[in-house]
Amino acid sequence: MYAITIREPGDPDVLEWTEIADPRPGPGEVLLDVAASAVNRADLLQRQGHYPPPPGASETIGLECSGTIAELGEDVEGWNVGDEVCALLAGGGYAQKVVVPAGQLLPVPGEVDLIAAAGLPEVACTVWANVVMHAKLTEGEVLLVHGGAGGIGTHAIQVGKALGATVVVTAGSAERLESCRQLGADLTINYKEEDFVEVLRKETGGADVILDNMGASYLGRNVDALKPDGRLVIIGMQGGVKGELNVGAMLGKRAEVFAAGLRFRPLDQKAAIVADVRERLWPLVSEGAVKPIVGQVTPMSEAASAHRAMEEGSVFGKILLTATS
Repeated sequence: MYAITIREPGDPDVLEWTEIADPRPGPGEVLLDVAASAVNRADLLQRQGHYPPPPGASETIGLECSGTIAELGEDVEGWNVGDEVCALLAGGGYAQKVVVPAGQLLPVPGEVDLIAAAGLPEVACTVWANVVMHAKLTEGEVLLVHGGAGGIGTHAIQVGKALGATVVVTAGSAERLESCRQLGADLTINYKEEDFVEVLRKETGGADVILDNMGASYLGRNVDALKPDGRLVIIGMQGGVKGELNVGAMLGKRAEVFAAGLRFRPLDQKAAIVADVRERLWPLVSEGAVKPIVGQVTPMSEAASAHRAMEEGSVFGKILLTATS
């Protein structure tokens, strides 16, 4: 098969479309013929040498994919060769074939196209695990989503609205903010021109749940933006890894700060998240209340151009990579 390999850590040009050995499924795993994968910010970090895969995972980039089951490993039940699925991966998505633990498979929902489905697993499992399963966002609460125009953000807007929350987003241009409003965002904030803490306090009194991709640089301001009993969920480090936390402010608000990635979770935790997504979120996707937002589709062999597009921040929604022969 062909897959994207990394010649050496560096800029997007180090990505190469190379022939490598086909993977084989072990017990509890399935082999997929990949239709498409999707670009996530973690892929850029792995390409640069900053985010190696978990022990035992494929060295190939790619945290999600869609495709058709080609082979079942031992002890796999509930799936058949030929089933169209999408999958959460620890690696291996930028390839024509990939091996996946059966517990990380999801059926392609409703009327969603097989290619578009490649952009669902990572965002769905990240948003659902953090905003719903952990932070327990409920109807009538205020959800603040930083980076509302990206893959995570566009998905979180829709999930928040489907659950009856008031959704606030930050983004860096009027055009991207307007696209967020069209997805259902109730309040949009240009982080380059406005102080999101001040706007949020004025318009909503604060946030009950904040989904943050920035990390250190937003830590103190995020706590300031929380309502009493608010929950801050950190899923990224675009703004650095070390910040100062005002414990007094947290105590006064009974606030919670929670940080969690998805890739390094144990298999049983990933399987539990996928199962909850399938039971509670997938019906919303099937009925069209939550849709994959695809901003660009690129042949997988041209992954370097897709990485450049993500780095430029020019794409609204997900960037997909279609597997080619």
